Amino acid sequence: MKRRILFLLIAFAAASAQAAGLDRFKSFLRTTQSARAEFTQQVFDRQGKLLQESSGSFSYVRPGRFRWVYAKPNPQLIVGDGAHVWIYDEDLNQVTVSRMARALGSTPAALLAGSAEIEQAFVFTEVGTQGGLEWLEAKPRDRDASFERIRLGMGADGVEAMELHDHFGQTTLLRFSRLARNPRLDPESFRFTPPKGADVLGEK
Repeated sequence: MKRRILFLLIAFAAASAQAAGLDRFKSFLRTTQSARAEFTQQVFDRQGKLLQESSGSFSYVRPGRFRWVYAKPNPQLIVGDGAHVWIYDEDLNQVTVSRMARALGSTPAALLAGSAEIEQAFVFTEVGTQGGLEWLEAKPRDRDASFERIRLGMGADGVEAMELHDHFGQTTLLRFSRLARNPRLDPESFRFTPPKGADVLGEK
């Protein structure tokens, strides 16, 4: 579960680049301090069989503050407050907390750090046009990273699709909609207090 969640956090850094290519992507990181959007997510196995579907919304303020909400089918909230990552499973009434550096490490969320660091953590390659989108591929330099590669599909409105490929042969496909770039966001949305009676696991 955590591995899947951390895969998705890259979306906060990549959700609205205005054109294809690494230069455009880095320019987006320099000029976009906040964003919000809705998403749909599908997870496929090695044979292409659909394993899971979900949807929700996210928002972020760079660097390191984000709110990722799964609305369907199972409610779940992920909040990054700049120091910690909080994962709240509503059905279990359980909270998992990790220090930001430990939780994100060399995952795709490292792209939140900004343009100065992304090429230290990833090797980028232009992979051409497919399905009407321009694709940019990112591979982690860290051999111990828990994923193989990330593909960003860029259209006229920005990043319209994202593919995350892990070492188990699973592919997570994300599609974004209703993107707002540099909106004013309530700082309180990036703070989290465990609900009364919830089990809290992890380290602060």
